[in-house]
Amino acid sequence: MLKVYGDERSGNCYKVKLLLNLLQQDYQWQAVDVLKGETRSAEFLAKNPNGKIPLLELEDGSFLWESNAILNYLADGTAWIPHEPRLRTQMLQWQFFEQYSHEPYVATARFIRLF
Repeated sequence: MLKVYGDERSGNCYKVKLLLNLLQQDYQWQAVDVLKGETRSAEFLAKNPNGKIPLLELEDGSFLWESNAILNYLADGTAWIPHEPRLRTQMLQWQFFEQYSHEPYVATARFIRLF
């Protein structure tokens, strides 16, 4: 079974959780509290050397990190990723825009303001 390491307060973790639910994919949720430094533990860094969430543990014991990489992995072969190359690249454009333009300015500011 897939295992997601994440924090409920994280938008990037929410994206992964949302897609798994939309795909009706069974998974296990492992809460990780970033405010307590749990992503900086030796145990976590052995799974993800960049020390961030979300982190997806695959059934073979390997790990994927970075939310959009995880989304692309999970959605591969489903209706959530267009098969036509131009449409697929447009989807990727929005993912890159979200991570480059939204996440650092809106999501990070929200995190700082809340915590």
